[in-house]
Amino acid sequence: MPQVISFGAHIADALGWPFTAVPPGQQLAMLQQIKFTVAGTAAAPAVDLAKLGVDVAAVGRIGDDSIGGFVRTTMAGYGVDVEHLLLDPERQTSASLLPIRADGSRPALHVIGANAGLTEDDVPWDLVAQADVFHLGGAFILPGIDGAPMARILQRVKGLGVTTTVDFLMSPRPDAQELIAPSLPFVDYLLPNVEEAGWLVGTEDRAEIVRWLHAQGVGCTVLTLGGEGVSVARNGSPETVLPAFAVDVVDTTGCGDAFTAGFVSGLLAGLDELAAAERGLACGSLVATGLGSDAGIVDLTQVEEFARTQPRVG
Repeated sequence: MPQVISFGAHIADALGWPFTAVPPGQQLAMLQQIKFTVAGTAAAPAVDLAKLGVDVAAVGRIGDDSIGGFVRTTMAGYGVDVEHLLLDPERQTSASLLPIRADGSRPALHVIGANAGLTEDDVPWDLVAQADVFHLGGAFILPGIDGAPMARILQRVKGLGVTTTVDFLMSPRPDAQELIAPSLPFVDYLLPNVEEAGWLVGTEDRAEIVRWLHAQGVGCTVLTLGGEGVSVARNGSPETVLPAFAVDVVDTTGCGDAFTAGFVSGLLAGLDELAAAERGLACGSLVATGLGSDAGIVDLTQVEEFARTQPRVG
């Protein structure tokens, strides 16, 4: 039985690097690398968890198309249980085009596709009841889940005694608080990046972001800070900021998802929240050294050696 259920967004990414500008008209621009990867805030953590030796089941929707076949076979190749990766008969597999700049940043062009068809009826409750962690990845891009259905799912998961982790995938939107607030009392660990959390709360003040999320009932905020590291704050306690590892960044795609995988892996191993966050930072930093969500991480032994020997920022 899987230790982790990773439920939510499953996406195929097409990445090009290094990107500078769109050529005019029908002119040609040359890239050094184009890569196709499994991505999304449920799929990418599942792949990384499998690399770390965790038994993980993916739950989501893909299209009955070649892109969906790529997602399924790639995840299965890493050891992810894809039995509950459902085929959507009406929608294509969710996909993104990511032109990666030389500094590792990128815009994103996205088709929501089959992720839009995911509903609470797709949750395999018999499997969830036997898991240790239920990760919901993709709040705000799952229209069949966002709002009341998400709150019902997380409440039921908590009632089964399963730990809940949640991550966002969002841009600023006026209804964000209305959509997510009913779910927050049932979230043990909230794992967005600080920019997305700021869009939700309506401020760039991290202390205010943490206060608001705690007031809504989140058990522990775990806000990734990019090159600054991560902020960890259990409800009712002050935050601790752990510094990032110093690496040469190629691509930031999937770094947050890798952090999630490392953090969840640490919790499963019995680490406290700060030690789990250290493992998460190591995973996110390793992914930043290559192109795409599946870069960098080999296995747990490599991650632990990296965390032990790699210098920190500052």
